[in-house]
Amino acid sequence: MNDLVLDSFRHSTWATRRLVDVCRPLREEQLRATGVGTYGDIPTTLDHVVRSDTSYCRRVATVLGVDAGLDRYDSYRAEPERDLDELDVLAERTGRAWEAVLATEIDPEIVVPLDAGVRRCRLGIFFAQALNHANHHREQVCAILTGLGLEAPSIQAWEYGWATGRVWDTPGAATS
Repeated sequence: MNDLVLDSFRHSTWATRRLVDVCRPLREEQLRATGVGTYGDIPTTLDHVVRSDTSYCRRVATVLGVDAGLDRYDSYRAEPERDLDELDVLAERTGRAWEAVLATEIDPEIVVPLDAGVRRCRLGIFFAQALNHANHHREQVCAILTGLGLEAPSIQAWEYGWATGRVWDTPGAATS
C-alpha cells in the first residue's frame, strides 16, 4: 500500500530540487523578489518548504520508530536561512528519509499529538499535509519567477513522470 504513494513523495522531492536548481543562477535581486500572497522571497520560501518537509518526515519517522537519518537540527527554524546548495542536499536527504518511512508498515489511523499535546491528528494527515504544503509553496516560487518575467519550470507530476520514465509514448500510437 505504501508503494502507492511512493511516486507522490518522489515527485515532491524531485519538484523541490528542480526548483532549487532553476533558481541557482538567479541574481540576488531576483532571489529576493516576492509576490502578492507568497510566503516570502525565493530562498526564504524554499527554505520553508524543505525544512517543513524535513520536520514532517522526522515526526512521522519518530512516531513509527524508523531511523530516517534526520535530526531536529535539520528542520530547526531558528537557524539562519540555508543557501540553495544546502537546501538541495537537505531535500535529497529528506527524500531518502521519506523512502525509509514508506518502506515500513504504516497505519494511517495512528494518533499523533500536536502542539505539545494540545491537538491530535491521524498520521495520514501528516502525509497529506507534507505533499500539499510543498506543492502550495513551490507554486508561490513559480509565481514569483513568472512575475519577474522568467519562465517557471514545469514541476507537475506529469513532468516528473516524463523525466523519470514513469510516463512514456506508446510506440506507433498517434499523439494528439
